[in-house]
Amino acid sequence: MLFIGIDLGTSSTKLLLSDEKGNILNTVSKDYPLIFPHPGWSEQDPEQWWIACREGIPELLNGFDTSQVIGIGSGGQMHGLVVLDKDDKVIRPAILWNDGRTSKEVDYLNNVIGKKKLSSFTANIAFAGFTAPKIMWLRDNEPENFSRISKIMLPKDYITYKLTGMHCCDYSDASGMLLLDVQHKVWSDEMLDICSVSRSQMPWLFESYDVVGTITDEAASVLGLPTSVKVVAGAGDNAAAAVGTGTVGEGKCNISIGTSGTVFISSDHFALDPNNALHAFAHADGGYHLMGCMLSAASCNKWFCSDILGSDDYSALQKDIRREDLGKNHVFFLPYLMGERSPINDTDARGTFTGMTMDTDRKSMVQAVLEGVAFAIRDSMEVARSLGIDIRRSKICGGGAKSELWKTIFANVLGIPLDMVKTEQGPGFGAVMLAMVGCGLYPDVQSAAADLVETASTVEPDPDLVALYERKYQSFREIYPAMKELFKKLD
Repeated sequence: MLFIGIDLGTSSTKLLLSDEKGNILNTVSKDYPLIFPHPGWSEQDPEQWWIACREGIPELLNGFDTSQVIGIGSGGQMHGLVVLDKDDKVIRPAILWNDGRTSKEVDYLNNVIGKKKLSSFTANIAFAGFTAPKIMWLRDNEPENFSRISKIMLPKDYITYKLTGMHCCDYSDASGMLLLDVQHKVWSDEMLDICSVSRSQMPWLFESYDVVGTITDEAASVLGLPTSVKVVAGAGDNAAAAVGTGTVGEGKCNISIGTSGTVFISSDHFALDPNNALHAFAHADGGYHLMGCMLSAASCNKWFCSDILGSDDYSALQKDIRREDLGKNHVFFLPYLMGERSPINDTDARGTFTGMTMDTDRKSMVQAVLEGVAFAIRDSMEVARSLGIDIRRSKICGGGAKSELWKTIFANVLGIPLDMVKTEQGPGFGAVMLAMVGCGLYPDVQSAAADLVETASTVEPDPDLVALYERKYQSFREIYPAMKELFKKLD
């Protein structure tokens, strides 16, 4: 038996082929462009996602018996607004998770509708990246396009539609739209009314491991697959990555250092951060999770190394940073290059270097970027700890986790052991596991994780280095409050 996992990312779609034992047999990646029509805006053509799958899946299956493929799962970038007309044609480019155009709508939702009401409707408050403010922006700024909307969906759900003809979404991804009553797992009528949309325009809701259909004759012909292949609803990328790292059930934690960065804490029960600094979402395992999300994580390192220093050799730029340098850097970096979500929820926040002197060198600034991202992740971790959540260790994944230096910084900034799993395929592997559950290989996601996820290595914190970073973190956390009012004046 073979399974396909689709990881629909912001810059590329990664495809993987697995057997029933979780062995990764092949991987394919297909890139596509981002569109930046205005400063702070971020869009993408959904057709590019389907082209990536249409071209990538046959390449993935080259040399394999396609009749053995029985299931497909997906994990995808969250929050993006995809709108279809009555003929299921894409009306306009998707507005992505990292788009910052909705500050007016977010302000209206949080301060006119009110955070308390929003939290009672959806368990969350409004953030610029969420889908509901994007719908409101479309209604108020592109009324002709808004009037044509027949179906609203999220990025990975467009691929599911192209595979099955079904308009559907899973609870984990739907949680990030600010349209779902997360606790009861139904669309919020109050939020639909605020956004001027109806239930008929929303996709059907499923658990992530539920089979939503089999692939259509057209999709089967294009992809070279049998029409018997089952497709599960899939999950938002963070929930799918959490499944892929075994972060399921009660009290598990996963830190993801990708384009964005997340702290993901799984639970069997619904829980709410009363201050809404952490998102309260449904999880792909059928339970729930709390999540802190920073908008720029590994992308900060990419920006500084590639765009500023002109080098894509990240390892070379880190090699001069010695262990004895850690915790002693005099330069601080605020990683708010695209504003910030958790826990400050400030679209005006910006990236800064602070503390530079005449002896500041390139090495110190590279180190400051790595440390700044770790400090910002700790900000969300501290919110979780303030709620009484005892996080004693965590999984860590994502492109940034491939750096031994960065993992060491994270372990000591957070003061906990960090485990890397054997299969480092993040959302794609989690998507495969969801497909396995949907196809009946496992009774539930927890059973699949227990059987398929193995720890490959662990980075342990050093008590002396933890103490050094504790002092540095306390200084770091004073920088943003000191800059907050100035950020509002910068445009």
